Amino acid sequence: MTDFDAIDFFRARPLYQDPYPYYEYLRAHGPVWREPHHGVVMVTGYDEAVAVLNDTETFSNCNTVVGPFARWPEPLEGDDVSEIIERHRDSLPFSDQLPSFDPPKHTAHRALLMRLITPKRLRENEEFMWRLADRRLDEIVPKCGCEFVREYANPFTLLVIADLLGVPEEDHDTFREELQGDGHDLHGTERGGVVAHKPLEFLYDRFTAYIEDRRRNPRRDVMTELATATFPDGSLPEVHDVMLIAANLFAAGQETTARMMSTALRYLGERPELQQALRDDRSLIPAFVEEVVRIESPIQGNFRLARRHTTVGGVEIPAGTTVMVLEGAANRDPRRFEDPAELRLDRVNGRHHIGFGFGVHACAGAPLARAEGRVSLERILDRMADIRVSEAEHGPPGARRYRYTPIYMLRGLEELHLEFTPVG
Repeated sequence: MTDFDAIDFFRARPLYQDPYPYYEYLRAHGPVWREPHHGVVMVTGYDEAVAVLNDTETFSNCNTVVGPFARWPEPLEGDDVSEIIERHRDSLPFSDQLPSFDPPKHTAHRALLMRLITPKRLRENEEFMWRLADRRLDEIVPKCGCEFVREYANPFTLLVIADLLGVPEEDHDTFREELQGDGHDLHGTERGGVVAHKPLEFLYDRFTAYIEDRRRNPRRDVMTELATATFPDGSLPEVHDVMLIAANLFAAGQETTARMMSTALRYLGERPELQQALRDDRSLIPAFVEEVVRIESPIQGNFRLARRHTTVGGVEIPAGTTVMVLEGAANRDPRRFEDPAELRLDRVNGRHHIGFGFGVHACAGAPLARAEGRVSLERILDRMADIRVSEAEHGPPGARRYRYTPIYMLRGLEELHLEFTPVG
């Protein structure tokens, strides 16, 4: 049996291939527990996770990515460390991105984002999804097999978000090459796994150029709407602010949704009876998407910093404490979800998962991700029969070999080789 007591979760890359036994080890200590290596308070309970995610007055998002590895110029001491946070938050990695903002700045910038993801724009974007799905499948289906992540999930999700934000179609191939070509990495890491401060310079440069151009020369296009969107008070944001929101939405929406879709296809390839159930009743697809997000949350966890002393789940949390909310564990909390490790289409509370976050920081792109999953599954089931996992690449049932991204905050297959019979 693995000696989890001796394992430093934040430096145990092999553990991330299957983190769920470690989550159960944490849960055995209670829904909230301070791990012994870095003093991080780990939250695995569903109710406790919701409480932390919903309390922006007590918990800051300033360290949402870097967690216990944040470097503060002065000690986080005292009953309330809010002033220290504000003095130094801009020096932390990812500090210029929306997920690390706290209210009221987060409120204003989130409102700007929601002016871009309107119901009308989402409907137009879904029309593009149907056409794009068929274009991708036109290339894949005749081969009777594919590596799904590289050939479908990554390009599909990238081009969907490009369309949503109005990236000119003539630039789509450039975006694919820069963000998904050989040697490129959207995980936001430098050599050695250290979080980079600004890993997406390509997106920064491109969106800055787009926005500046549309403000000088407005057109009747989506990019002009992006460039001229205003804050709720009517003021026009700085170009830099709009660029950051667009770049963050682009990167986050592409990668997490691709992970969700590859997990969905793995389940279809592993479980013929599940595949047949979805073929027979397409109305089950939305429930399937929710269960995929719950059981294999693409975002496994993120961090908060306690501004002041508080208590969560009966555990004292002093000001300055790093808290990790493990959505991947909370979504398998047996107090909330019956048989949590089982994917069940009839789960009555399946949509209660927090795989898209919760509270003011809940994923703004969740409706987009759900639509991408639904549209892709509809088209794949239309055009592929007898979808199965390749035994040559992944081994036989019961002895599969899968490789997951070796990052503790994320969960997704690096590759998924499928075989199938073309329909028609």
